[in-house]
Amino acid sequence: MSKPADVADGQQAASTTVRPLRIALIGNPNSGKTSLFNQLTGLNQKVGNFPGVTVDRKTGVAQLTATQRAEIIDLPGTYSLYPKSLDEKVITDLLYDKGADNYPDFVVVTVDANNLRRSLLLFTQLGDLGLPAVLALNMMDVAERHGVNIDLPELERELGVPIIPMNARKGIGVAALKIVMAQRLDTPPVRFWEPDEQMLPLVRQIRYYFNLHNDYLALHYAQQFRQIGFLSADEKTHIQELTQKYAFDATAQQAAETIGRYARINEILLETVTVTRTEQHEPVSNRIDKVLTHRVGGYLIFLSILFLLFQAIFAWAQYPMDWIDQGISGLSAVIQENFHGPLIRLLTEGVLAGLGGVLIFIPQIALLFGFLAVLEETGYMARVTFLMDKLMRPFGLSGKSVVPLISGLACAVPAIMGARTIESWKDRMITIFVTPLMSCSARIPVYTVLVALVVPDEAAWGIFNLRGVALMSLYLLGLFSALGSAWVLKKVLKARERSYFIMEFPVYQWPRWKNVGLTIYQKVQAFVLQAGKVIVAISVLLWVLASYGPGQRQEAAVSQLIMRQNIGFNSPGGVAEFYKQHPDYKANLDRQVASARLENSYAGVFGHLIEPAIRPLGYDWKIGIALLTSFAAREVFVGTISTIYSVGQDADMGTLQQKLSAERDANGQPFFTPARAFSLLVFYVFAMQCMSTLAVTYRETKSIRWPLAQLIYMTGLAYAAAFMVYQALT
Repeated sequence: MSKPADVADGQQAASTTVRPLRIALIGNPNSGKTSLFNQLTGLNQKVGNFPGVTVDRKTGVAQLTATQRAEIIDLPGTYSLYPKSLDEKVITDLLYDKGADNYPDFVVVTVDANNLRRSLLLFTQLGDLGLPAVLALNMMDVAERHGVNIDLPELERELGVPIIPMNARKGIGVAALKIVMAQRLDTPPVRFWEPDEQMLPLVRQIRYYFNLHNDYLALHYAQQFRQIGFLSADEKTHIQELTQKYAFDATAQQAAETIGRYARINEILLETVTVTRTEQHEPVSNRIDKVLTHRVGGYLIFLSILFLLFQAIFAWAQYPMDWIDQGISGLSAVIQENFHGPLIRLLTEGVLAGLGGVLIFIPQIALLFGFLAVLEETGYMARVTFLMDKLMRPFGLSGKSVVPLISGLACAVPAIMGARTIESWKDRMITIFVTPLMSCSARIPVYTVLVALVVPDEAAWGIFNLRGVALMSLYLLGLFSALGSAWVLKKVLKARERSYFIMEFPVYQWPRWKNVGLTIYQKVQAFVLQAGKVIVAISVLLWVLASYGPGQRQEAAVSQLIMRQNIGFNSPGGVAEFYKQHPDYKANLDRQVASARLENSYAGVFGHLIEPAIRPLGYDWKIGIALLTSFAAREVFVGTISTIYSVGQDADMGTLQQKLSAERDANGQPFFTPARAFSLLVFYVFAMQCMSTLAVTYRETKSIRWPLAQLIYMTGLAYAAAFMVYQALT
């Protein structure tokens, strides 16, 4: 490995800094890496993709000193530099290519002080690559409680790098870490393992061919050349020929290396760590696990927690939602009363109606992600994953499939990308295929609007809110449909490989509220900025399509309507006087005119074209328009119906809920009956109405067949289920 790139000293003036330091955070899962990242960067974070792949790339900016900033790259958690999943592969692609744009100046390795033996395996590999490093010795409080005593000066000498004792969750040690990070760091002088002499001819040829300055890095080229993304086809062929020439056995070499490293780690720990048994009884975490992972009680506890979540989404979020809805409605009414013209109508009926369809659901989105963040922070989510593994196996899913499925409650796109951690091709494909059936947060706007229309806001047995029960039932319906679909795919797909589930339980902790707050902020921001832009843009487009029509079609329809209204035109005072004396008649006529214009607009014409196909489900042409636009994103449904039912309506019509409740069918009866509303709810449980999900499925599977199969299967399932529900309830 060549000498490390120069790093600006913390004492230098900011004017001499060419660019901020680039520092990579790396460590085992559950080593506190995410807590440290949040402590260093706070709100200065952004999420993108690593170059060439769809794996999340989380970066942030940390102010190390008054004059020195650093870009922090949060790498996926890994146990070693031998990647077993697609997520871990981005680490090797970054650290093995010194010419990469994102190559770090040095790395901060987070390790669990309570389990140094396991954590130091990754550190010794990074050290042998020659990467300048700082060791963040995290969870010192847990180690002390368990009687683990570490001789820090001796450990620092043995490892050859600066060591900062920390409690990242509470921010202890972060200031000291920043000071060290701002200084110049050299390549560690210590080597922990060397390749055997028998491998040196192969290693040296690879090293000189690629101009590498480190034997261990050259060995990794020989080990992983097929998975290293930045190598060309010719370079991979050259390495393959060399490995065949020297009869290189990658599996045997990796096993020998791991044994050698652990032998060296044991020697280091014998010199630096002493353990004093402080627990006279079984650890508290073990006693808690016996309850939370019980084969019967564990499932009941998990269902109870889910039930509490969905009750809270309705009960706690209702007041702020009402305030937002009334605020948007009131603002629209004030604007319409004081200003007039097409641009004002565009603003109130298009932009504000679409914006209201975004902002109103912020309280529920915040509650959902807040609950999930608390479960993750406490360590309970890992127990849920373990618990659900037994349930997943009969359906052809791995225990590792549970993480994407649970993540699918938030959003299917990162959930599908999360399936990269599943080594088995069959398990990964099944997980990707069925994950969109889990009800994501984008469905919450649709669910809550329709449930509130037809389910009374009452409590059963004085405890359970009926709307919360209905919402949880929809989520369970999505879960059971995902499991059933996975079971079918298990029978269809054939694969010889077997999957295994190994998981480490993190230590139980009180949630770090700063991390919970950051999660809520980031998720709400993503919803408002990403989904919001789509919803508002489509709302404006829909307003145009719903306000104008082909040729003179709208004017002709309005003229025919007025001609049929012959009452009052022979009155002494004329039409104006009649309207003045009969304001209710005038208001009713205005609504009929608005309806006629909407029905003969571009949107109305297109809606009528598809109406025969959706009429058996109980839907009309207005709902048809909403179904089509929501293929861009499910939550667009609410923005669409908000716009459709706003066009031409009175300013004082009220909130979206009131507009939908006031909608009538041809017979003058309420349009949104329980049969029609539940048909729509079931349709949205099953329907594949998210173009982003289809796109990420294509990227992850590298085949058009999988997203196409998802679209056909889920749309067909949604249509059939909605048809049966509507016909059964009418």
